Amino acid sequence: MSRRPRTKTRTLASAPPEPLEQAPNRKRLRVVALFWGVLVAALVAVLANAFKGTPGSDTSPLPVAGTPTAQPAAVAATHVGSATCKACHESEFIAWSGSHHQLAMQDASSATVLGDFANARFKQNGVESTFFKRGEQFMVRTDGPDGKLADYEVRYTFGVYPLQQYLIPFAGGRYQVLPLAWDTRPQSAGGQRWFHLYPKQKVDHQDPLHWTGVYHNWALQCAECHSTNLRKGYDAASDSYQTRYSEINVACEACHGPASRHLDWARQSKAPYAIGDDKGLPTLKSRWNEAWKFPADGARVAVRDHPAAVAGMNSCAACHARRSTLREEREPGAALEDSHRLAMLTAPNYHPDGQQREEVYVWGSFLQSRMYQNGVTCMDCHEPHAQKLRAEGNALCTRCHAAAGFDTPKHHRHTVGDQGAQCVNCHMPTQNYMVIHARQDHSLRVPRPDLSVTLGSPNACNQCHIDRNPQWAARVMDQWYGKSWRERPEYGSILHAGETQGLRALPGLLDLAARTTAPAIVRATAATLAQPYAHPGTLPAARALLQDPDPSVRIAALGLVAAVDPVNRVLSASPLLSDRVLGVRIEAARVLADIPDSQIPSGRRAARATALQAYESALALEADWPSGQLNLGNLRLRQGRTEEAIAAFERALKRDAQFAGAYVNLADALRQLGREQESERVLRRGLAALPRDADLHHALALLLTRRGDQAAALKEFGEAARLAPDNARYAYVLALAVDSAGQREQAMVLLRSADKRHPGDPEILGALLSMSRESGERQVALRYAQQLAGILPDNANLRRLIAELQAQ
Repeated sequence: MSRRPRTKTRTLASAPPEPLEQAPNRKRLRVVALFWGVLVAALVAVLANAFKGTPGSDTSPLPVAGTPTAQPAAVAATHVGSATCKACHESEFIAWSGSHHQLAMQDASSATVLGDFANARFKQNGVESTFFKRGEQFMVRTDGPDGKLADYEVRYTFGVYPLQQYLIPFAGGRYQVLPLAWDTRPQSAGGQRWFHLYPKQKVDHQDPLHWTGVYHNWALQCAECHSTNLRKGYDAASDSYQTRYSEINVACEACHGPASRHLDWARQSKAPYAIGDDKGLPTLKSRWNEAWKFPADGARVAVRDHPAAVAGMNSCAACHARRSTLREEREPGAALEDSHRLAMLTAPNYHPDGQQREEVYVWGSFLQSRMYQNGVTCMDCHEPHAQKLRAEGNALCTRCHAAAGFDTPKHHRHTVGDQGAQCVNCHMPTQNYMVIHARQDHSLRVPRPDLSVTLGSPNACNQCHIDRNPQWAARVMDQWYGKSWRERPEYGSILHAGETQGLRALPGLLDLAARTTAPAIVRATAATLAQPYAHPGTLPAARALLQDPDPSVRIAALGLVAAVDPVNRVLSASPLLSDRVLGVRIEAARVLADIPDSQIPSGRRAARATALQAYESALALEADWPSGQLNLGNLRLRQGRTEEAIAAFERALKRDAQFAGAYVNLADALRQLGREQESERVLRRGLAALPRDADLHHALALLLTRRGDQAAALKEFGEAARLAPDNARYAYVLALAVDSAGQREQAMVLLRSADKRHPGDPEILGALLSMSRESGERQVALRYAQQLAGILPDNANLRRLIAELQAQ
């Protein structure tokens, strides 16, 4: 599902992430291909209003213990509340009390508000905000949706450490999150101050990223993971919310699920309990202590006595992952993909080698780790009720890694007691999010300064030794450990190639996707990166991945078959319409959404209809997201329901007038209906809001090309290429447009420059081949043809062309 990729939208402490893109080409916002007009022939020849409430008003107050929306009939259990759990589970209740989960969200009161509201002032970008009290109410005077200062009541607190944020009520059931947060760390650590979450960015009231805009909405961004049994309750017709939850915070049933059946069991059952008795709730125990043993004296690493149940970790993943939501009802312990869509290890969320970059909430990182592959669970290290570590410092690691082999200078090469002697500083380096919140990378990797040189990814060595470069760190590691550490398996180089080398990276991506020894999330990422380059020849690889046991791999494999012919698409994707995991069924339905019923096997039509309805329900659940409307529009376009698509794209722009992808897709939908003048007005409206957006300039250039306005089109092609120098397609199309204008020499200059910047790009090489051949430069053309053959070894036409050039 495509989202507006602006990292500024992350504002909420421990908030769930913005959902990921599902577009096959992650580097662009569009899912629907643009009409290439006159340039299509050239390419073939070359290669053969968010609602604004009254400031301070609250016409739909948020209930603290509201009645949730009706549960599906199949879900019999209901929520009973943490106070009920306390009667039998007092020790767990006591551990949970005072934890970050228990304090995730609270009513604003003198007992819960940690910030200075004694007329404290904070100035940022010319706006001076004042924090004060009016009776028992906590207030802030700051700039509102009209840009003017106004007084707002703080209704709820959000989080406790290392920062606390505050929720402000608005009309329509909206709660907006202030970008001004209180640093709750002690003064000695730099805390006890107000600070701005975006100190280097200036966002005024006209920007959707302003605190009163759509992207700072509590129900949209963060409510799901800060309360229990949340039902967003968004009504698209009125653009309002009636949000409900069972408990205001992250309580017992947020992880264990509704407990009414367990309560019934407790009333009726007596010890000894039957083996296999689930006690009315899924088992989330990890056996964190007794499961891990050193197999022999002198063993370096402990092993688990038998594989861990994944249910407990899956419960953690629902909130500790960067993902989008598919449904609000979730079976506790079920695979994440049964209720959410996991973000892959792609930019800008991750560095090329999979290290955290944006705020990714650790699950995607942990899935990459050797710890996860060897059976370590979240609860092996973290006590789930108090959210405290099982042990402090290196003692946590030496529970499974023998201290004699690892907690020693011979291994870590630092002085005992120094920062460099701490396991986490080398294997779990931190990055600050929300300015002050240092979070550790849970991929638990060995430092690879050599990859910092080749991929530009960070490494733990230089995070401490900031006055040194990665080459120095690599040399020191060579001295300490020899060079064998450089030979450790790594997947960053292949994923980086998938991001930067286009079609040339396809064989490596497919090989990695099929490598069952690699982490499943890495394999799914490789398949996702391969999607833009999928062709009939990749179908066997895709079909093999459709059988993979991991749901994220199956989802990515479905994306690989999305562009093939309808017959093969149906043969490949339709069996997954009945997959056991909802996310897989939804992706299969999306891939087959444009196929008529008559072409779907009769035995699978009902499954397609059910899965498609689930997809539409997921889109309806996220109708308050501008990108939710964009994805709905893309679905309607795929189904041929163009007018409905246009309406959805317009709704997306009403919610975010700076959403470039919605302008591009809306313009293309209008073009499909022959409404070119309206299409141009949309693109120019988009450029008025986003004058530096390369996609909009490129789309306008294509429209002008179709119209025959070559000079104006050439200008727009040039602007798109200038604004997006890393986009090989834009450089390529600009060169073709220049050549079409009769400037062959300048076109060749542009192509040669693009070839240096994007080595191995088949379109650029194909254009160089074609133009060199037409210009009579046979040897030059042959060289380009041979380079192209290295990327397209199975292209028979290319082999014949090389033979002809060699024979001349």
